[in-house]
Amino acid sequence: MTRIGIVDYGVGNLFSLRSSLTTIGVEPVVSGDPAVLAACERIILPGVGAFGDAADKLRQTGLDRFLCDQAADGKPLMGICLGMQLLFEKSYEFGEHRGLGLLRGSVVPMVDRIPVGAKVPQIGWNALTLTGDNQNTMLRYVKDGDCVYFVHSFFATGCEDSLAATTNYYIDMTAAVARGNVCGCQFHPEKSGEVGLGILRAFCEL
Repeated sequence: MTRIGIVDYGVGNLFSLRSSLTTIGVEPVVSGDPAVLAACERIILPGVGAFGDAADKLRQTGLDRFLCDQAADGKPLMGICLGMQLLFEKSYEFGEHRGLGLLRGSVVPMVDRIPVGAKVPQIGWNALTLTGDNQNTMLRYVKDGDCVYFVHSFFATGCEDSLAATTNYYIDMTAAVARGNVCGCQFHPEKSGEVGLGILRAFCEL
């Protein structure tokens, strides 16, 4: 059975993700131990909360270097929500914070980029628009217009070389990225029904 490592660094509730992976017939391995995660065929970096705090936790545990090394070795790595944002070079969430730098781009707030009075965070189901050929990405089973579940106040910009899908919330925003063996979803596939399960299944097939 395929083992998928879920990085546990004290940020986020991992129950839904673990349950979804079990549903599609793979073995989720939740751990913050690099040796345990290194033994898995693929790695998922989840996360909710503040970018700066999450980035600090990764650095304090050495998981930042571990994840970069695993990605450099070609192991499939997927970030979810805040975990996707951490893949980029930096974030401007309450200051400026350095990310893992695995993908080109930065994370910026919705405020001042969407109309005054628009609800932030974006919470709920929204449609995806695919931006290219995703046959070899975690979006291989996704169709234009498929809806997924978002909870976010920040989004990635300057990531044209990895952009895989957008969503429109007053403006077009990055919804998913994929470049080589590194990919990510701003939305929560584990909370996105059959579409989300298909995304996780496709990642497990990479």
